[in-house]
Amino acid sequence: MKTTKLILYTLLSAALFTGCVKQEEAVNIQALNQQFIGAWNSKNSDQIISFLAEDVHFLQGETHFRGKSEVAEKWVRATLPSLNDLKTNVVSSATDNQTAYEAGTFSVDVLPETGQQTRGYGEGNFILLWKKGTDNAWKLSYAQLEDLPVQIKQ
Repeated sequence: MKTTKLILYTLLSAALFTGCVKQEEAVNIQALNQQFIGAWNSKNSDQIISFLAEDVHFLQGETHFRGKSEVAEKWVRATLPSLNDLKTNVVSSATDNQTAYEAGTFSVDVLPETGQQTRGYGEGNFILLWKKGTDNAWKLSYAQLEDLPVQIKQ
């Protein structure tokens, strides 16, 4: 009888302990990417840059930028003024407790550099990879765009 009570107390204690342990939840990648795209569409460079990890990588064709300051300057600040209405169509996504990604296609309006040029339309493939930092904040770690030549917008 004492053995049975000991086993029951042990199981009960284990169940209570397990129930009290905080389980880490995976990030909502759709919401995270919508915040990023929303910042891009509202041309909020400071908010976009706040999403970048210190060791972020950006690839587009043969272009490869490394680190938050280079990616912020050469991708975000350099291209933000010339793009409008970024949209994505997600084809694949996955999350766990430390990483999350979305991949698919994108489209964007490309603004002319001068008033005499015609607006363009860009599209291509994308992948955005996010990692959870030691401070539990999710940061964009890797972004890759493979775009088609810009077309004249009709």
